[in-house]
Amino acid sequence: MKRIALSTLSLALLGVTGAAHAQSSVTLYGLIDESFQYVHHADASNNNLYQLYSGNLQGSRWGLKGTEDLGGGLKAIFQLENGFNPNNGKLGQGSRIFGRQAYVGLTHDSYGTVTLGRQYDPVVDLVQPLTADNYFGSTFTTPGDVDNNDNSSRTNNAIKYTSPVFSGFQFEGFYALGGVAGQTGSGQTWSGAATYATGPFSLAAGYIRMDNASSSTLRTAWGGTSDGTFDSVINNAYQTAKSIGIASVAAQYIAGPFTFSLRYSNAQYKSDAASAFGGTEKFNVGAGYVGYQLTPAMLLGLGYTYTHGTGDTKATYHQISLGGDYSLSKRTDLYLVGAYQHASGSQRLADGTVVGAGASVADYGYDSNSTGSEIVSLGIRHKF
Repeated sequence: MKRIALSTLSLALLGVTGAAHAQSSVTLYGLIDESFQYVHHADASNNNLYQLYSGNLQGSRWGLKGTEDLGGGLKAIFQLENGFNPNNGKLGQGSRIFGRQAYVGLTHDSYGTVTLGRQYDPVVDLVQPLTADNYFGSTFTTPGDVDNNDNSSRTNNAIKYTSPVFSGFQFEGFYALGGVAGQTGSGQTWSGAATYATGPFSLAAGYIRMDNASSSTLRTAWGGTSDGTFDSVINNAYQTAKSIGIASVAAQYIAGPFTFSLRYSNAQYKSDAASAFGGTEKFNVGAGYVGYQLTPAMLLGLGYTYTHGTGDTKATYHQISLGGDYSLSKRTDLYLVGAYQHASGSQRLADGTVVGAGASVADYGYDSNSTGSEIVSLGIRHKF
């Protein structure tokens, strides 16, 4: 990452008034993740797909983050992060300029951090790092990302508090205002999570509740402060849900070159009179991961994810993922990742019809008409 020390003149050019503090700084950073990808049974006609695809291990991005030392251990902080697709140059996250993150706040070593703006929720911050997704990204995540394990959802209008670390323990609290006059709870999001680490063992748990916008008529889409987690046919039919509640827990143990991880989540898509489906659709997810650091430069990974949906419809998805990541340097690595998924049962389509469950590997959004599908990606990631 390139660090740019800002002088008084450069701050003025950026439109910021006041004198520059001697210890103020801004960091420009980013990464590009690009791959050649093959998908077996990529659509409803079960056609195969060959393409360039960006964002397997991490989404391509660039950003700015900075601090200003205010004295007495207090600092002002900010972060602006853009997502983009290097294949066509388009913005990500709904074509937002800074769709990944955009916040400002204050931090103190003894009292913690408060940030305001578009942010990740506490479950993403504290639970996700202990899962396979942290190492091998989208190919190792939940089908449809029904539990937001792959960070599909970010939240607008959010206020977040992050505590200092107390003897290995840390927690976060989070609330996003719906911003509707006379309807305080419309579209609101709230979340909390905690983590504890001691030696090679780490444990984290959290919960997030995302509310849709209130409506007196039938909804047609999701409209909460959070983006929602609708990444495939597996859960697209539930965009008119009243709310989404996700409870997650994960544990990790590191033994020499091995990393072992287990996680469980329960995601509930609840309906009301304005929803286009009835009842509550529940997804129970259990997953395990084993990573092996073969050499200082070579990481191997094996993951299994079990996803079971009940309530409105009933379907089961078994997914096995494999990956290898080789570092050419501290900033550049090559990777090969792949997954196979088998689906059974039934699922509801966005138009309301119920059909036999089709495979949709991870959260790529390829919706097969077959019960089985595979995906393989050979890529390069460069950080700057």
